[in-house]
Amino acid sequence: MIFASDNWTGASPQVAEALLVAAGGYAPAYGGDPLSADVAAAMSRLFEREVSVSFVGTGTAANALALAHVARPAGVIFCHSTAHIAADEAGAPEFLSGGGRLHGITGAKGKLTPEMLEAAIGLYPPEAVFHGQPASVSISQLTEAGTAYSADEVSAIAVVAKAAGLPLHMDGARFANAVVGLGVTPADITWRAGVDMLSFGGSKNGCFAAEAVIFFDPEKAKGFDFQRKRAGHVFSKSRFIAAQFAAYLARDHWLDLARHANDMARLLADGIEAAREARLALSPDGNEVFAFLSRDADQRLKSAGALYYPWPASGLGVGEAGEGEVLVRLVTSFRTAPNEIDQFVGLID
Repeated sequence: MIFASDNWTGASPQVAEALLVAAGGYAPAYGGDPLSADVAAAMSRLFEREVSVSFVGTGTAANALALAHVARPAGVIFCHSTAHIAADEAGAPEFLSGGGRLHGITGAKGKLTPEMLEAAIGLYPPEAVFHGQPASVSISQLTEAGTAYSADEVSAIAVVAKAAGLPLHMDGARFANAVVGLGVTPADITWRAGVDMLSFGGSKNGCFAAEAVIFFDPEKAKGFDFQRKRAGHVFSKSRFIAAQFAAYLARDHWLDLARHANDMARLLADGIEAAREARLALSPDGNEVFAFLSRDADQRLKSAGALYYPWPASGLGVGEAGEGEVLVRLVTSFRTAPNEIDQFVGLID
């Protein structure tokens, strides 16, 4: 019963096999290999337009370098207060952007709203040199609450960002789960909705270590490779990241992996809703389930070997745990098996 994180899960057999194949022979270095070019072309087909694709090794690097690329002196980056860039990246966006400041905005279910964003931007009038200047907006897909922004929600935020002249970045660490959960195309919730940059994640959904920064206007990506190089993310053997992405994208493998993880999350959520010693905090849009467990059930599950994390209620908009309860996060993956769900639910029923 491993529900700690999809980061704990290994790689899919298809991705592992692709790395073995790529390990043989010779290929040009630093992204000059044919496989890297093939993956860039595949990404353009996936997003239904020409895009710029730059490989990096971690999601933190993808987020921080994308935001650094559009940084301004005394720049302010607007995001949700619980966003990964604000809570879990050790100041990387600030460091790599040369001192950019994150302005966290509190919102229910991990989401920004256009009204909240507009009010926050308004705190930095152009003539007030003392406060700093707006530089960019970042949203997460999925959010830290496991929720997904619909295309309309993304578009509404983009309208506010564009009115202020700010590029919109999307942290897509669980982008595949959002695409499957919403039943949309990748283009629908990115560039068609006004997103300028996407951190496209593969590591949580079947890859070993494969992340990419995607610019939906290649002209706006010019100079980004200097950001990558300075941060140590220009790989001499780029083909090994390309090999992972090639297998990940082939025949919609990435969507199949995410679909299984989402299906397992829904099964788990259904079991929690029917249980006597647990209640669902939020209905999952992807592969993260937030639930209140009785303390007795929590101890019983842990004694049986279940692995998951307690979670703060702030940012979820669901209220605090009741007397004798604990709020937890449960994350499913492409490797979660139905019998794990059955075992977990059986201990809280």
